[in-house]
Amino acid sequence: MSAPEANRGGGLFDTHAHYDSGAFRDDRMEVLASMPGRGVELILNPGCELESSRAAVALAEQFPFVYAAVGFHPSDCERYDSQAEEQLRALAAHPKVRAVGEIGLDYYWKDNAPAETQKAVFHRQMELAQSLNLPVIVHDREAHHDCLEAVRAHPGLRGVYHCYSGSLEDAKVLVGLGWMLSFTGVITYKNARKSLEVIEWLPMDRIMIETDSPYLTPEPFRGRRNDSGHVHLVAEAVARVKGLTPEETARITLENGRRFFGIPSGGNS
Repeated sequence: MSAPEANRGGGLFDTHAHYDSGAFRDDRMEVLASMPGRGVELILNPGCELESSRAAVALAEQFPFVYAAVGFHPSDCERYDSQAEEQLRALAAHPKVRAVGEIGLDYYWKDNAPAETQKAVFHRQMELAQSLNLPVIVHDREAHHDCLEAVRAHPGLRGVYHCYSGSLEDAKVLVGLGWMLSFTGVITYKNARKSLEVIEWLPMDRIMIETDSPYLTPEPFRGRRNDSGHVHLVAEAVARVKGLTPEETARITLENGRRFFGIPSGGNS
């Protein structure tokens, strides 16, 4: 690692990274073990179905700075049934599980389940989260209207839109409902104008940052495998828009993530 990266210090919270992914098969433990030395204080690993949810919990058990979420991604929602729901409920009882996710709607991939199936599973998992008093982590890809309508149907629910890609108008509605928005390395890309406009308006206490590792690697590393050591580049991009220092942005987004996921300040376990 570079000298600046090694000396950056703590304070960054990567609120969405998939270390259960096969992309980390050969060096998962080494990469995670390196994160405190690379300035990453906390990581939240969401599940995408039962197997990855179990893997996320197992990683959270092995690293004090890693937490987990459990849920069925819309691309895997056809496998969701009552039995799977009960297994999610049991996994969610683990003290390091802090959300239901990654859940939501994805109309981009044409081989995903039909929209009505996705919506039914999305609603069931939001109801599960409410019954567990947990927030949700929402995936919304080319389903902005239906996602927002589903969120509106659960007014008592707390949540975050991960890798936010919606409009400023929708962002204002979500903030009015008490929700958080999270941003990835996509905001470092040349075509990120819409997201930067959202960030410019968005109150700082509603912003979280993430990598979505191993995906969405920020510039100047785009095209390579992503990891949480790059989350500082997301913080720096937010800082430029908000007129803050990267250190201020890291501190605020760390506090936001701790508050949202219920992780006590001053402790990682």
